[in-house]
Amino acid sequence: MKKIFNLFYKSQKINYKTEVLAGITVSLALVPEAVAFALIAGLSPLTGLYAAFVLGLVTAVFGGRPGMISGATGAIAVIIISLAMSHGVEYIFATVILAGLIQMAAGFLRLGKLIRLVPHPVIFGFVNGLAIIIFMSQLDQFKDASGDWLTGGALYTLLGLVLLTMLIIWGLPKITKAVPATLTAILVVFGVVFFVGIDTRTVGDIASIQGGFPPFHIPNVPFNLETLIIIFPYAAIVAGVGLIESLLTLNIIDEITETRGRSNKEAVAQGAGNILSGFFSGMGGCAMLGQSLINVSSGSRARLSGIVAAVMLLVFIMFGSGMIELVPMAALTGLMIMVAIGTFEWASIRAMNKFPKSDIFVMVMVTLVTVLLHNLALAVIIGVIISALVFAWDNAIRIRARKSIDENGTKHYEIYGPLFFGSIIAFNEKFDVLNDPDSVIIDFAESRVVDMSAIEALNKITERYHKNGKKVNLKHLSPDCRQLIKNAEEIIDVNIIEDPTYKVVTDVF
Repeated sequence: MKKIFNLFYKSQKINYKTEVLAGITVSLALVPEAVAFALIAGLSPLTGLYAAFVLGLVTAVFGGRPGMISGATGAIAVIIISLAMSHGVEYIFATVILAGLIQMAAGFLRLGKLIRLVPHPVIFGFVNGLAIIIFMSQLDQFKDASGDWLTGGALYTLLGLVLLTMLIIWGLPKITKAVPATLTAILVVFGVVFFVGIDTRTVGDIASIQGGFPPFHIPNVPFNLETLIIIFPYAAIVAGVGLIESLLTLNIIDEITETRGRSNKEAVAQGAGNILSGFFSGMGGCAMLGQSLINVSSGSRARLSGIVAAVMLLVFIMFGSGMIELVPMAALTGLMIMVAIGTFEWASIRAMNKFPKSDIFVMVMVTLVTVLLHNLALAVIIGVIISALVFAWDNAIRIRARKSIDENGTKHYEIYGPLFFGSIIAFNEKFDVLNDPDSVIIDFAESRVVDMSAIEALNKITERYHKNGKKVNLKHLSPDCRQLIKNAEEIIDVNIIEDPTYKVVTDVF
């Protein structure tokens, strides 16, 4: 037992009071969202709650980012809506299990490091878009059952309770940090509503959360190729979306806590959590940025808070549903609005005039796609693609050639910038084949041959010189560039000759 304790908490000083209180706060915030996301997917509320418990517990214990909270999320709910409607909940469980297997495979193959390819403007856009979504989702609390906006006393009561919650969360830390401001706000608003007898919407008005321990259940689907064909596309999307959201959340929590999580370990834990979620009647999920921010803002820095949050969620389901269903939605609404305010990267707005225009475009585009489509993974993918194209364009137009003729009549082309598919046109325009002398040297001391398009460009330029009876030498090719050319000997005729002055010369005819 001591070894397990050391494994989870080695070299980490834990404030147990802070961790427990943060976990309780998070568990209260998990209830309405898990229920809401399950209803969005057309599933039972307990399906979302079970997913939040199982996934939250597994990732808290085994995940790569202490303090990060996982559970049922809106992004996953949106993906599985059509599958739930067309094939039923059993296919959802099977899909989640398969998605978990894909995520574990990604972790074992160490693909988590690919999240490093996501540029900061994309992360800013992702975070800002998510903050706007969190805020907009709270506006439903200001509508009645028919979808009309509240008016009169009902509206003023709700606004008063929401503002009271926000005021406590904002002001209490300025007075004392002995207790989490978020938990205090929820308890104070609960007490005001309960003892004063204020008529306002509660968690129980959304749906009942009463249930038992998550039942073990093998999905009741045919184990054949037809089932695999049905669920695999959904499973692949769920796995991809889950990993993108989880690893981005991991990076954001890393920056806030100034520590470093382990992306591949988190991917494996997310996969294991989803597999168990599917076997224990859950809808699956991924990391939740909003709840993770609540957790770390409450002072949590260890795994204990996530474990407490998951266990308390199960306690609510099994024993405390009656009490939790009395919690005013106004308190949770105020809490989530404060989360939205804290999530938004206000620094990205203040520094807008200092960013390159391409970065501003990427950030705004990701934010808009996130808000309009509610598809965080798609927004990130679009942002990465745009950023990659902008990067390729910027490097394509930066290639330069300094020209000179030495005392022997040999013309030198000193190339600056990478030679790749985007820069080959500009590269070819640098040479004057017809008017150049019989001997030409192309110097790559400040350049790199990057891809096969660059190899083909070298092949064509040397062919043009060869047809005119002229000789070309390639100098200062780095070892990786020479290896790339050597691997392409069937495409380009290459002879590697050591240069007594520069040590590396490649003669190309």
